[in-house]
Amino acid sequence: MKLLRLLLISGLIVSTLCSFKAPKNSPVAVNGKLRVEGTQLVNQKGEPLILRGVSFGWHNLWPRFYNKKAVDWLAKDWKCSVVRASMGLAIEDNYLENPSYALQCVNNVVEGAIKDGIYVLIDFHSHKKHTEEAIKFFEMMAQKYKDCPNVIYEIWNEPDYYSWEEVKEYSEQVINAIRAIDKDNIILVGSPHWDQDIDAVAANPIQGQPDIMYTMHFYAGTHKQWLRDRTDAAIAKGIPIFVSECAGMEASGNGPIDEAEWNAYINWMESQKISWIAWSVSDKDESCSMLIPRASSYGNWADDVIKKWGKITRQTIRDRQSN
Repeated sequence: MKLLRLLLISGLIVSTLCSFKAPKNSPVAVNGKLRVEGTQLVNQKGEPLILRGVSFGWHNLWPRFYNKKAVDWLAKDWKCSVVRASMGLAIEDNYLENPSYALQCVNNVVEGAIKDGIYVLIDFHSHKKHTEEAIKFFEMMAQKYKDCPNVIYEIWNEPDYYSWEEVKEYSEQVINAIRAIDKDNIILVGSPHWDQDIDAVAANPIQGQPDIMYTMHFYAGTHKQWLRDRTDAAIAKGIPIFVSECAGMEASGNGPIDEAEWNAYINWMESQKISWIAWSVSDKDESCSMLIPRASSYGNWADDVIKKWGKITRQTIRDRQSN
């Protein structure tokens, strides 16, 4: 009952937030409710749109960054037009073990994005299949945020050792649950092997569901031209792509940053008008964490607390976000 009361109260708060007008000249004020036309994400006027931003690390590992001030800093200083709330379903203190805390973290980020007028991915951050839990979670999220043009649902972060047939069946069930409540906010669908098998999707896509896109993830130190070629082939077959997680180092999240390959990916995504989100706002001792441990939880990050990958990401977004 305590959790139910919390959800009802927070739902009222967010309903009020969704009735607010986005700040003038913010991404949501300019672009409004998004939709998919063919293979392209477009704005309320039907114009092609590229969202660029960053992903928070797992909520249960770096909860300190899951707050509105951090979102505000990413929107205003890093110039992110989108952020991603990665709600973890593994490791300790995850959503399955502590759902009320997970919901609090996710809602903090979503509400911060709404106030700043940027878009936000609600990411069911799992490698394993949790169909019943996903349906219940996204029914809650859809009920809370169905009137918010900011919200994008990412229904399965990175399926690992599953066939596309298994992922497709799961996705259709979750999509149907969302669409019973929220008819048109964008839904992102994963693919097998950590969002690499986009060719399997292209051979047998989900039918009859508008405003869905498929996620492809890359780590430029590991995934080279072959993945761009595979994705181009999928796009040519009519598959809309959203890169909801990417980075410049090896797929482990560690190792050297391959700046040449990262730039090749950036140029490719920009030319294809593919939206992208870089991993991650966290402070782990690894290449893909953007901050060092003494960085504030609340943004206002000076250069001396931003790691190399964070600086590259910030500059990449700032250089292109006005385009």
